[in-house]
Amino acid sequence: MTVRVDANGNRESALSLPFAAANDEKSMTATIALVDDDRNILQSLSIALQAEGFVTRVYSDGEAALKPLLENPPDLAVFDIKMPRMDGLELLRRLREKSQLPVIFLTSKDDEIDEALGLAMGADDYISKPFSQRLLIARIRAILRRVELNREPSGLDDEPVADPITRGRLTMDPARHKVSWDGKDVTLTVTEFLILETLAARPGIVRSRNQLMDAAYQDDVYIDDRTIDSHIKRLRRKFREVDPDFDAIATLYGAGYRFSDDG
Repeated sequence: MTVRVDANGNRESALSLPFAAANDEKSMTATIALVDDDRNILQSLSIALQAEGFVTRVYSDGEAALKPLLENPPDLAVFDIKMPRMDGLELLRRLREKSQLPVIFLTSKDDEIDEALGLAMGADDYISKPFSQRLLIARIRAILRRVELNREPSGLDDEPVADPITRGRLTMDPARHKVSWDGKDVTLTVTEFLILETLAARPGIVRSRNQLMDAAYQDDVYIDDRTIDSHIKRLRRKFREVDPDFDAIATLYGAGYRFSDDG
């Protein structure tokens, strides 16, 4: 493994070429910045990302990370919320003044207010601690893929692109991770998008919490029922911001959730 140290003493590392060559070429070109005051998380997550072919940069707090993130932006950043000197929310606020760098928040389970504020400020997704590294890596890949598809098409990519989904007043573009309700944009995290896509795929069909967990997480990490309930609650809140009468997601107590396209 090769390691570079910048002027601020922060480490940037990448696997040596023989190992990295075995990984996906697109991952090899992606640089991920990790900002967390927990050294164990920084080290273990950096190793896991490098094993997937990513280049990593690590910073111990927001103040150390801000200037490098603006002057030499990575492809995506992962921020802890609670950090000394400058926390993740303040770092995101300052970053958004000049940059649209994709950001994933790491949060504690009880930080729902911080999560909502972070998403409103422009974070792309959040994952609660303790978290599965495989889940985080899957989220990173999904967001990088979305960013790539949002760029101007080169005309050279023959890969098929999923068609937009229209269900009543709902329109979803899976390829570009865009959602609108009655023509008004609704910003969703990757997890929220996957849950809604699963519900909207077959209007009127009840999806159990387990089915929604499988669709949204695609991982063997344990997720309790309240996690799905919280995502549904946030989905409804976001849609009601553009339509106070939104009621397309119904709860079937003891069974799960159902999407209706009658509205």
